[in-house]
Amino acid sequence: MDASGDAQAKAPQDRLADWLAKDMTAVNLLIRDRMASRHAPRIPEVTAHLVEAGGKRLRPLLTLATARMLGYEGQDHVKLAATVEFIHTATLLHDDVVDESQRRRGRPTANLLWDNKSSVLVGDYLFSRSFQLMVETGNLRVLDILANASATIAEGEVLQLTAAQDLATDEAVYLQVVRGKTAALFSAATEVGAVIAGAPEPVVRAMYDYGDALGVAFQIVDDILDYGGTAAVIGKNTGDDFRERKLTLPVILAVAAASAQERAFWVRVIEKGDQRPEDLDQALAILTRHGSLAAARDVAKHWAERARQALGNLNASPLQMALSELADFVVQRLL
Repeated sequence: MDASGDAQAKAPQDRLADWLAKDMTAVNLLIRDRMASRHAPRIPEVTAHLVEAGGKRLRPLLTLATARMLGYEGQDHVKLAATVEFIHTATLLHDDVVDESQRRRGRPTANLLWDNKSSVLVGDYLFSRSFQLMVETGNLRVLDILANASATIAEGEVLQLTAAQDLATDEAVYLQVVRGKTAALFSAATEVGAVIAGAPEPVVRAMYDYGDALGVAFQIVDDILDYGGTAAVIGKNTGDDFRERKLTLPVILAVAAASAQERAFWVRVIEKGDQRPEDLDQALAILTRHGSLAAARDVAKHWAERARQALGNLNASPLQMALSELADFVVQRLL
């Protein structure tokens, strides 16, 4: 590894991918091997569509980077990185069914190309594969962390079902949803990297805190981009959250500042689901009027800074620097 000028010019996740290329190749080979099925050819068809659609493989990169940064020289981090990606892919398959989504990573979703039954059952298969992989490490604590993360993700998704279309949902409940459905896997990805490396408890905790804060910032930014990003950046159609009546942070902040007329608008489009072609533009106008997108961006920046601070006591290294800069880069997607 080196910190050359060319490397520094790259985005932090691209530098991580370069430095961890050998490990990431092993992860990808393991993923392809374990997503195969002799008896159900639909499984590799569906998983290949999503797994091989691209994406930055950010979560497995976090596991690899954490383990290597902390001096790990074995190979179990490859199994853990593949585990994290399988859990993530399974949740995407299930999410697209729940949300009735049509695009993922710039391509038609699996449920659109096949059907909801295939997406749900293949997601279940990937969850099962992920548990097989984590067991193979022989590390009970790793199994505990990833099993808890899987349960927390499901809990967060169910909480979102009840909270997403209720205008009484506040920032605290929103944060609980985000910490469940998104941040739980980020924090598990970094925590298991530290555990498999045999890091001291304060370092394990620091890596958990880093992943948790990074995941919160990441999701808030995604929610902001839904109201102003491009499909190429967010991998789905802009306005999808609005059309799916999801009460994300920008809307929560706008509802808190709403006039009676504006609140009536939010009740109609979010709680009642009575949406008209011009409503997304009206929603954007309200968000702009109250500075809700800028305020949500400030919240994301706060969590990105918390992620950076979590790494503050770790020994400086190229990987530590890239992970620190990654927190800022997550928010810079808004620029």
